[in-house]
Amino acid sequence: MNKKIAVIGAGNVGASVAQYAAEANIADVVMIDIIEGFPQGKALDLTQAGPVRGYNGMITGSNHYKDIKGADIVIMTAGMPRKPGMSREDLLSINADIVATAAKNIKKYAPKAFVIVVSNPLDIMTYHMWKVTGFPKNRVLGQAGVLDSTRFRAFIAMELNVAMRDVHAMVLGGHGDTMVPLPRYTTVSGIPISEFIDAKRIKEIVERTRFGGGEIVKLLKKGSAYYAPAASTMEMVYSILNDEKRVLPCSCYMDGQYGLKNIYIGTPAILGGKGVEKIIELKLSKKDLNDLAKSAKKYTGVLKEIGY
Repeated sequence: MNKKIAVIGAGNVGASVAQYAAEANIADVVMIDIIEGFPQGKALDLTQAGPVRGYNGMITGSNHYKDIKGADIVIMTAGMPRKPGMSREDLLSINADIVATAAKNIKKYAPKAFVIVVSNPLDIMTYHMWKVTGFPKNRVLGQAGVLDSTRFRAFIAMELNVAMRDVHAMVLGGHGDTMVPLPRYTTVSGIPISEFIDAKRIKEIVERTRFGGGEIVKLLKKGSAYYAPAASTMEMVYSILNDEKRVLPCSCYMDGQYGLKNIYIGTPAILGGKGVEKIIELKLSKKDLNDLAKSAKKYTGVLKEIGY
């Protein structure tokens, strides 16, 4: 295979990303982790599943950043996961150091790569990755709204007992409790969900979406979600590697859109062979626009804590 995906962090999210990438047969995969033997063991295990699962790409593990050389896409998953009672922002200082180290090495060994950040707090770490790498803003983006929208879609499908793939949703804002789900832009096969669900129940589903990650953290008690985050990340990878031009909500650099500047936050964007090819500005209600501004203001304040 000619394409190469580098996954930083071989924990649950990173390993799931590697598995989904391998099964898609779209690229060779290398997993990087600081624990000696850990990424190598997971890579070997995944390789041995190849004859059964039908994939042919090379899957390797390494403890050295030099092995990301030539990567087309680098997926940043490394970092401390949330524990019950923790917010994504509680991880700030620890994960900022981890992301900075990775960013410096990505700049050194994979200077032409696209970078997708999954580490939390996601919007802050995406901005941090962009600053440290110095890459163009179209090549650094965060996986946020894809996951949040996927959760919203799943909850609606569960509510209505319909096929999940027929539900389309849109979630803007930061990847956290201030996210802004948009029921007005959420449909089942093109039919607005307001035709199926009353306003009170929609509000309840919106709230569950906002705290969807925290719900899983509480249930697991140790660690956080990984199947849905990995699957959502791969949607972005497919669109970039295959130049699919998908319209996906993700954390992008804002340069005046929605009145926001110098911040990464969730917005619908066209993802293609050039990365973030266009940010789409939706027509928002005054309330939704205010909620988005509040979400951005929160993250602007958090950025100051790491020197921005």
